[in-house]
Amino acid sequence: MTVRSGSTAAKRRSCNGLTGIHMKLLLTSGGIANPSIEHALVDLLGKPIAEANALCIPTASYGHPWCTPSNAYRFITGQSPARMCDLGWKSLGVLELTALPSLGKARWEPWVRAADALLADGGDALYLAYWLRESGLSALLTKLPELVWVGLSAGSMVMTPRIGPEFVGWKPPSGGDETLGVVNFSIYPHLDNKDLPDNTLANAKKWAAGLNAPAYAIDDQTAIKVVAGAAEVISEGKWQLFTP
Repeated sequence: MTVRSGSTAAKRRSCNGLTGIHMKLLLTSGGIANPSIEHALVDLLGKPIAEANALCIPTASYGHPWCTPSNAYRFITGQSPARMCDLGWKSLGVLELTALPSLGKARWEPWVRAADALLADGGDALYLAYWLRESGLSALLTKLPELVWVGLSAGSMVMTPRIGPEFVGWKPPSGGDETLGVVNFSIYPHLDNKDLPDNTLANAKKWAAGLNAPAYAIDDQTAIKVVAGAAEVISEGKWQLFTP
């Protein structure tokens, strides 16, 4: 396994290739945590945040055993420690994926098409992947190349091929640890987070070895920007790229 490291303000292109959904991605561990990540978001939007419309997706939090309804409330109202909904969007709405199947696409699809960004909260990545498929949203995303997906923790991991058994909590009916596979690398979030003492580089290396595929370990000051099949690390913190 080859390990490549990054440092403050480092940027690197690697792990090229989207595998089906040609949209713009900003995959973060801890939200829009610093000016570099915020600049990357504005670049993806192609306009100031104050001129952009966003929908936030709290769904993943309901599937995680550590989360309660208060987590979703704090995320939606911008009271979460991770900055996403409190960036000064032109408009902000809530898109709850579990509600979409009962509404019908004619009702909710125009909301998504009118948005510039989807903000996906953390929680359980497998639960989020399940409801992205069940709701029909994942299929719609294939038709919206200019839409920006902004992920937070599980909201980022959902776009990867696998999360690894270490991150399995809620178990989908099909079993396994497969997520959407939009990108061809996996993500280990919250590297060296003081509130998550098990999220060490040593444990990230063990996790990556079990995947046998490209994988990033990123801290909360790091994000991965993906456009037109190219992945770029945006960081004011620490990250590692593991390759088989």
